[in-house]
Amino acid sequence: MTDVEETTATLPLARKCPFSPPPEYETLRAESPISRVGLPSGQTAWALTRLEDIREMLSSPHFSSDRRNPSFPLLVARPVRSEDDSFRPSLIGMDPPEHSQARRDVVGEFTVKRMKALQPRIQQIVDDHIDALLAGPKPADLVQALSLPVPSLVICELLGVPYADHDFFQSCSSRMLSREVSPEERQTAFEGLRNYLDDLVTKKEANATEDDLLGRQILKQRESGEADHGELVGLAFLLLIAGHETTANMISLGTVTLLENPDQLAKIKADPGKTLAAIEELLRVFTIAESATSRFATADVEIGGTLIRAGDGVVGLSNAGNHDPAGFENPDTFDIERGARHHVAFGFGVHQCLGQNLARLELQIVFDTLFRRVPDLRIAVPVDELQFKHDSTIYGLHALPVTW
Repeated sequence: MTDVEETTATLPLARKCPFSPPPEYETLRAESPISRVGLPSGQTAWALTRLEDIREMLSSPHFSSDRRNPSFPLLVARPVRSEDDSFRPSLIGMDPPEHSQARRDVVGEFTVKRMKALQPRIQQIVDDHIDALLAGPKPADLVQALSLPVPSLVICELLGVPYADHDFFQSCSSRMLSREVSPEERQTAFEGLRNYLDDLVTKKEANATEDDLLGRQILKQRESGEADHGELVGLAFLLLIAGHETTANMISLGTVTLLENPDQLAKIKADPGKTLAAIEELLRVFTIAESATSRFATADVEIGGTLIRAGDGVVGLSNAGNHDPAGFENPDTFDIERGARHHVAFGFGVHQCLGQNLARLELQIVFDTLFRRVPDLRIAVPVDELQFKHDSTIYGLHALPVTW
């Protein structure tokens, strides 16, 4: 067991190739797979680059997800002023046993059975937007025409958030996730979205129905006699951002990747049964929400032969783990028949993504429908001219010009 104290590098964030992790990840994994790094926030933390170590850390009870704790490692600077105590982070910022109860309260909304019930409506939303795409001018921006509005509308209907407000909450989430805005601007965006959802939950509490997730949670709280307004606001905050940002970016990245790999796309067109396998491979290859696997140690604990002390921050570089040759043969090759579902793109352990069934369903419907209805779809500019989100904590594309 080793006990390393020195900071050895600054954590690289930019992907030199849009389809691969930062090349420094491979060097770290080969030379110092568990190493101390400096973060853009000014903190130092342990960086884990091996799949086995990341999964071990994420399944250990000795690491906390509490983002309010000063020990939690952040990739961006903390807000210039403390968050309002009335705001309760939901799920992603909780630890057991609080997390366990909160997850049980809402997990029924994301079961496979529940997703099957949503499938016809999601299909209708996708068809409507592809109708509009085909009726509009060429080239078109697929981000604005399909990638962003589809998951935004789905999560709005699921939660009970007015889709008419989508420009507002998408603007807030974009500024919150950007690594290039000031802490003051990020805090303003956070407070704006928090206040919006606070007001929305208050209105729903006055007239709760079974028509949407928030209404059902309000009624469930009343039945149990444990109403918690702050918890509902936190839940809405998490699901609204996670429910559209991640899936929207995967739609765009997946479309580019499949178009750039026509042999793999041909397999899906010939057999739509392969689409789900392709989605797993796309999730592994891009691992767009890497900071979701950050934690801090609550006790001295050994990971991969290295001693991590209580209070130390740990960044599980899941994009490095998902390209670990010890976990995936030829990891930089895009192969939809790989059949590797042990990736950590959705996290691992108790905090594994609650909405992963919804994300998979949306991606499956979008890809099957898009490539069936627009078989000659193609990117309208050279790939090296595309605007990839190197400036955001969730990777993706700012725009995707396409034609047909």
